[in-house]
Amino acid sequence: MSTTATVVTAVAAFMAGFSGVAVLVRAGFVVGPLAAYGVPRAWWNRLGAVKVAGAAGLLVGYAVPVVGVLAAVGLVLYFTGAVVTVLRARAYGHVPFPLVYMAPAAAVLILA
Repeated sequence: MSTTATVVTAVAAFMAGFSGVAVLVRAGFVVGPLAAYGVPRAWWNRLGAVKVAGAAGLLVGYAVPVVGVLAAVGLVLYFTGAVVTVLRARAYGHVPFPLVYMAPAAAVLILA
């Protein structure tokens, strides 16, 4: 794994992990928009856990590359769903937020 791929993977894991933990601890800057977009509260723990699992998968990918690739695919799909959710809520100004979190996961795939 190149230095660039190593750094990008670490950044992607940090960002996904941070976002997942923010949902799990109910940080207002994350759960406020979730509520505004109409995401049911019953889903919040699962959504946070999926992001944390994706971050862990990226880190496991250092030792088992296929796991890292699968985690990156999962995170790209997750954040694609987030973009769709934001668009359906007509919160067009918020579309960049999930894209910022998706970008490093997509870069992991490009560098893999």
